[in-house]
Amino acid sequence: MNFTIISNEDDDRPVFITGNFNKWDPKDLAFQLKLIDTNSYTIDIDDEKLPEAIEYKYTRGGWGNVEIDRFGNITPNRKANKSDSEKEDHVERWRVNWGPFKKEFFPIVEIISEKFFIPQLNRTRKIWALLPYNYHKTKKDYPVLYLHDAQNLFNEGSAFGNWEIDQKMSILAEYGRGDVIIIAIENGSEDRIKEYVLDNNSITENAEGKKYIRFLADTLKPYVDSVYRTKPEREFTGIGGSSLGALISIYSGFLYPEVYSKLMIFSPSLWINPENNYPQMNFKNPYDIKVYLYGGELEGSEMTERMDLFEKTMEGWEDSHSLQFEFKISINNEGRHQEFFWSQEFPRAVEWLFYDTEEDPKELAAKAEIVRNETSEI
Repeated sequence: MNFTIISNEDDDRPVFITGNFNKWDPKDLAFQLKLIDTNSYTIDIDDEKLPEAIEYKYTRGGWGNVEIDRFGNITPNRKANKSDSEKEDHVERWRVNWGPFKKEFFPIVEIISEKFFIPQLNRTRKIWALLPYNYHKTKKDYPVLYLHDAQNLFNEGSAFGNWEIDQKMSILAEYGRGDVIIIAIENGSEDRIKEYVLDNNSITENAEGKKYIRFLADTLKPYVDSVYRTKPEREFTGIGGSSLGALISIYSGFLYPEVYSKLMIFSPSLWINPENNYPQMNFKNPYDIKVYLYGGELEGSEMTERMDLFEKTMEGWEDSHSLQFEFKISINNEGRHQEFFWSQEFPRAVEWLFYDTEEDPKELAAKAEIVRNETSEI
């Protein structure tokens, strides 16, 4: 069957077709269209790969770059029958790096404390909670994701840019995948390296990583669970960060597997521990841990090679430790060690860690609309 599209926008990004024939993979190289003229693309798909009733969409290489209508809204799934033999479509607009973002879906940002006391370190820290946009209109309990380096997550003024997690959560909410509370913890500025390293005198003396990890699990999490409507169980709790923040997240997950089941690991500083000699505690019953591992080819320090070795080492330990890993590896060939690239990866990681569904995204959006209508009546 032949599919041809004409785009109303000039855009040099490649075009993909995705649907109920490839598990809604938005960047499946086997389903990349060919450029045949200015803003015109085509693809021939073997009939045996297609169901009789076809549902599909076009993307520029991901849900962050999917087709939208001229108002920036999610478009209905396109439909066709295999017997049609050919289909010609028009695309009005495309998302660009997940935008445009709709204010009505932005999370509610609350400051938990300007100076939250850390008894393990005898110092204070500013901490935020980002709640789902409709948190105060529901009675639901929510999973929680703890993130380090809050200065670089969503606030303006960071010297290196930020992850724009408020914007990215608004997009996920629009698709019905934003029901997650995020706890953002500022780093300790001049104490950041000490707090994010477990024990390495060549990097910093008097490392305080163990104390910081204890603070998160033993002090901050119980407080969050007492104040917000959370799902406190480990299967609904994640932790993550980038660079050294990713490294301390690995240690957190391994030292407290009874607390965390989801690790968001972006561009981890694995060079600090090249032997992958991580402390792991054995428990009577094995714990399963989901690990979203991202890195860029242009980051240097053998980033992707170290990530590959880390994955293999962890999976090799499954028989000797009470841990079972499920990895999702994401490599960006153009990725650098920068907030911009972590920002683009963030919604994909949230989706896999907390949803991991092959459900049709339009169906999820429709369900989200039903929930919005119900909560608006409360």
